[in-house]
Amino acid sequence: MTPEETVRAYYDALRAGEPLAPFFVESPATVKVGIRERLVGYAAVANGLREQTRTTEDWTVESRDLHVVERDGAAAVSDAVTLSWYDGEAFAERTFETRWSGTLLPSDDGWAFAGLHVSTPTELDAGGDS
Repeated sequence: MTPEETVRAYYDALRAGEPLAPFFVESPATVKVGIRERLVGYAAVANGLREQTRTTEDWTVESRDLHVVERDGAAAVSDAVTLSWYDGEAFAERTFETRWSGTLLPSDDGWAFAGLHVSTPTELDAGGDS
């Protein structure tokens, strides 16, 4: 599987409510930043993703601008993604326009995320200043 196929398979697994931890490098250095959390280390990432899968359903994942670049044995990814899901704990639909960036490394099964960052733009971002 290529890095791009890995990202698309991650989106498919999210939609289907399948386990997401296998898409991450099993390392204490693995990092996943989500809309509301920062998880450091594979164990924290795996636990956070299991909890997410347990408490959410009916995911929509609409990729709009996926870019993947392979270089020096690694791959960088960026995307603009509309995310929607049902939050079973809050009994509410959630929808966000998100930005994704990450790094993938070769693994026994193809490629895996060493880091993944998902964020939402803020009003400050709208002006183009950083």
